[in-house]
Amino acid sequence: MKKHHQDIRDLIYIHLNQIDRYVISHGIEFEEFVSTFSTSFHHHLLLLAHRFDDADFNMHTLLEYCPEERINKLAAEDVYGYGNFCWIDFTEEEMLNELTGQEMAELLYLGHHKHHLKLPFYNKLGNRFVYLAHDDGWFNKTYYRSLKDFFQLLSEVISRKLGGLKSEKSILGIRKKRVYPPVNKEILLSLEPYIKEGICISLRDSDHQRTRIEIPIWVIGDFANMDDMYEEYLHASHQQYHAKIIFDKKTKEWKLNVM
Repeated sequence: MKKHHQDIRDLIYIHLNQIDRYVISHGIEFEEFVSTFSTSFHHHLLLLAHRFDDADFNMHTLLEYCPEERINKLAAEDVYGYGNFCWIDFTEEEMLNELTGQEMAELLYLGHHKHHLKLPFYNKLGNRFVYLAHDDGWFNKTYYRSLKDFFQLLSEVISRKLGGLKSEKSILGIRKKRVYPPVNKEILLSLEPYIKEGICISLRDSDHQRTRIEIPIWVIGDFANMDDMYEEYLHASHQQYHAKIIFDKKTKEWKLNVM
């Protein structure tokens, strides 16, 4: 039942595992991830599973890596088409050469099984993230050293997706995207108990009114299989929503309505 990746862009599923500091998501893509952190992220990517043909090779790990200056080139690729796309960031190539056999085995396990043997934050690498995707945007499992980064990503992705849904015509008839401010982090933090259970934020079901836009949220549970998640979303979307995030067009502010 898997959808084409064009169809995943107006539905966000997120489930937060706070203890192990990872988020399973659907509908958030690598390009959106890179756009969010482009000004604050100055690391290289050790590629654990990929098809990027402009990577460099590290002799110690026998793995390829994407230097910081080529990350935007990687983000412009069809990484959805790679199938498996997994990486861990690092600060200096010299630090790759310090990895032990045990640590390299843990990294290979991560890329292969998309799960950790031990929490995958390495002082040698100084990594902020571990990014494990199958059909990027369809199934993503991302580890965050700081969960603040996750909430920043979500706040910007929602507003960016909303702006891409409906374009408006200028005086010259040229279509342009609407621009919305990021969703307040306080709103998203107040949704954290729901996010720990697993929620769908549905841009496709958003209600565009004259003075406001309402985006419904359903709590649907913990899924690792996105086909099952999608079936549950289809069922839930006919039921009462659990919360709505609302954009007030007049004040240009976001609000939260919890049922």
